[in-house]
Amino acid sequence: MRLVADSGLWTTGAAPVETPLAVVLEVSGAVLSWTIDDPPGDAGTRIAFTDLARADWLWRVLGESGHVALVSAVDGAADRPHGIELAGVEIVPGSVAPLRRLAVGHWLRRWWPVSRVDGIAGLDRALLDVEVALLTSGAEGFFTDDTLDSDVEELLAPHALALIAHARGGDPRVVDMVRAGAGLADEVGVDGAGWAQLLALLDDPDLAPAGEPMRPGGRRDDYALAAGTGAGPRDAAPIARGVASVSWSAVPPGIFDAGENTVDWSVEVAGAEVVAVVRAGVIGPGPATGIAVHLRSGAISGSGALDADGDATLALVDRERRPVTESAAWAHDWSATSVIVGADVSGGIETRDTRDRVRRWARARLDRPPHDAFLAEILAAESDY
Repeated sequence: MRLVADSGLWTTGAAPVETPLAVVLEVSGAVLSWTIDDPPGDAGTRIAFTDLARADWLWRVLGESGHVALVSAVDGAADRPHGIELAGVEIVPGSVAPLRRLAVGHWLRRWWPVSRVDGIAGLDRALLDVEVALLTSGAEGFFTDDTLDSDVEELLAPHALALIAHARGGDPRVVDMVRAGAGLADEVGVDGAGWAQLLALLDDPDLAPAGEPMRPGGRRDDYALAAGTGAGPRDAAPIARGVASVSWSAVPPGIFDAGENTVDWSVEVAGAEVVAVVRAGVIGPGPATGIAVHLRSGAISGSGALDADGDATLALVDRERRPVTESAAWAHDWSATSVIVGADVSGGIETRDTRDRVRRWARARLDRPPHDAFLAEILAAESDY
């Protein structure tokens, strides 16, 4: 094993990929990472030590002798600022597999590319969070203090009412997951709306399926997919129109359709103003309210915020911040127009190729769920989305 100094931290493995390709898990004293579509195994594991003294789980991954060798090498590394070779120290085969699965669970929560346009079904958030919470509890030896990814209560707390519905749904796999999650919630003291009712329901010996079994995968028939639908008849043809894509790393998860070209824009005359009308494909359940949107086209620009349905009307101005006139708008070349939804991450590495790569991985998981697939993935794969 080789340790490399990177931004003041000792790390193992190759340089990390950026989101949304990176699968990341923060444990005590370190951050573990993988690439989302790496093949199974330990070879792609990267560990960045944030505080080696807190990483007292390291013997589980490197063995006791490996743990001692790594700590000793780092303690004496003042004269080796660029790298340390640790002869004979390797990851114990299979030791990081549960951690990688837990990291994938967190990735699914943050990055799963649900899209009606691309036919990628959504994942049931309540069941996914319960399973991630159970895996976190099972890996408690790696969370000897608080980390970003160790809060079981936060994972469980919002979902009591959804779990009550699932408990009545009739799928035994789901009921088993709900029982396990409720037991863990009771153990760690999760409180709030619905939890007492859920525990009482699960204690009822007469609990049985009520009516039609729950449709697997939580199929949604209420998508508010704005992009491509148009906004109804208008008095005149627009001056210009086009489409754009949402950069996933620029927006919160669970709001926008993750497909390409799901943002429609048009330049129109509205009274005495020239405006840009932007409509982004919102897939919910969270509203798009307040998310920034910017249009840029040479010297012309406009800025504003989306409403809950993903719509915005932007007043267009020139470089001197003067309103654009109708004649100037007709004379303008709109072919290089860009529309940015959310933060401006144009300097990052997220490209359409990156998003396509993630979508291929997600489709493969749905087409043939792997042996370690999450129940939410299995239900999505079974759904008639």
